[in-house]
Amino acid sequence: MKMIINGEWVDSSDKQVINVINPATGEVTETVPQATAEDVQRALETAQRGKKIWGAYKPAERAEILLRAAKMYREEQETIATLETKEAGKTYPQALAEIDNVCALFTGYAELIRHRYETVLPSETDLIYVTEEPLGVVVCVIPFNFPVDLFSYKVAPALAAGNAVIVKPASDTPTADIYMVDVLIRAGVPKEAIQVITGKGSVVGRLLAESPLVNGITLTGSTAAGIDVNEHAAKNLTRVMLELGGNDSLIVLDDADIDETVQMVMDGRVFNAGQICIANKRLLVHNSIREAFTKALVARLEKVVVGDPFDPKTEMGSLVSEAAADQVEKQVAYTVAQGAKCILGGHKIRYGFFEPTVLVNVTPDMDIAKDLEVFGPVFPIIGFDTDEEAVAITNQSSYGLSGGIATANTRRGIALAKQIDSGGVIVHGTGMYRTLDMPFSGHKHSGLGIGEGMSVSLEEMSIKKSIVIKNAL
Repeated sequence: MKMIINGEWVDSSDKQVINVINPATGEVTETVPQATAEDVQRALETAQRGKKIWGAYKPAERAEILLRAAKMYREEQETIATLETKEAGKTYPQALAEIDNVCALFTGYAELIRHRYETVLPSETDLIYVTEEPLGVVVCVIPFNFPVDLFSYKVAPALAAGNAVIVKPASDTPTADIYMVDVLIRAGVPKEAIQVITGKGSVVGRLLAESPLVNGITLTGSTAAGIDVNEHAAKNLTRVMLELGGNDSLIVLDDADIDETVQMVMDGRVFNAGQICIANKRLLVHNSIREAFTKALVARLEKVVVGDPFDPKTEMGSLVSEAAADQVEKQVAYTVAQGAKCILGGHKIRYGFFEPTVLVNVTPDMDIAKDLEVFGPVFPIIGFDTDEEAVAITNQSSYGLSGGIATANTRRGIALAKQIDSGGVIVHGTGMYRTLDMPFSGHKHSGLGIGEGMSVSLEEMSIKKSIVIKNAL
């Protein structure tokens, strides 16, 4: 599959490619171009024309095209989900479910821009009104774990606001994003205003980040990647919006229902093989129920069906790559070497598949209890005795993306939520909760900016301008 620059399906200028590997089979299913600096420059120059062309469209005209794209995404959802399942290893039903958010986001932003109003400020003699204009060229860096869903969280508001967009997919999962861009062009977005360029983040991503022709960058990825992009963008004062790593805790209080909480934990960590930034990566369980909770969790995890992502019986597919599974195995072994005990799983099965894994005897001073983010189906259980201790363990991490509290006492849960330093806290649930509207961003090393979501993203993708008519009143 080729990348799309200026509406053309093109190879890289030096013909180099990246293999796209199905992590469930180990087979090469596709190749994509390894873009060069020349390719990046061509895309950037095209986008300069695109921001003028697309920015001149009236909001109602942009809305009509976005609505058409939403309809086409629904019509072509099986193709998109199949591409994602083959390259990401997630189960087909999970990939298909992402289309619901895609359609809702493109439809939602189409409606929002139809009802966007300028603001008039008070003055005794002058007319002051504040309007919002597109940033210009926005680079959307898409992660591998939700390449379709998060494409829409970024691209839909960027286009709705009138920006030209360059999509940079993850190297492991580029094909679904290329297809998503093609749909937008077929729906009517000018070819200069939506492009996709493939290649390694350390090369292509950095070239885009440091370019003075870029006005905004939105990235979901690791904290290291976000810091690198921010550093290179800073010399041009490019606006940067980052959703980064997390090591979210779920605090299970002594009054929590064990069976309900175990199911909650399963939903928050088995989904997508645990490759979710807001998955419950640290299980803080009150010592009075820790043994019973652990026993119930192991019993449930032993029944999880791991296998072919296209098999309807499969509950958990593979990680995104064999290298990712190897990394999780090393992290588990490292934690065991620090003193934890692995009582279930702990090993790669084959290719990108990894066993559901439970670690006990995990103490707050271990890396996994602080800043070691494990992107896989690993359940470290950390005991505590008081609410204050649970908050302290949670907040000792340099991350602060999301978190959850399992309790029968809502008032107690809210009191704890107010003390947790993260972008979101869910009472009666895990941190794996996100609506289309809520501002999704992290504290500390988990993010930068006001967040993604229909309540805030148009503002992030725009720049304000005050226009004054003196002595108009």
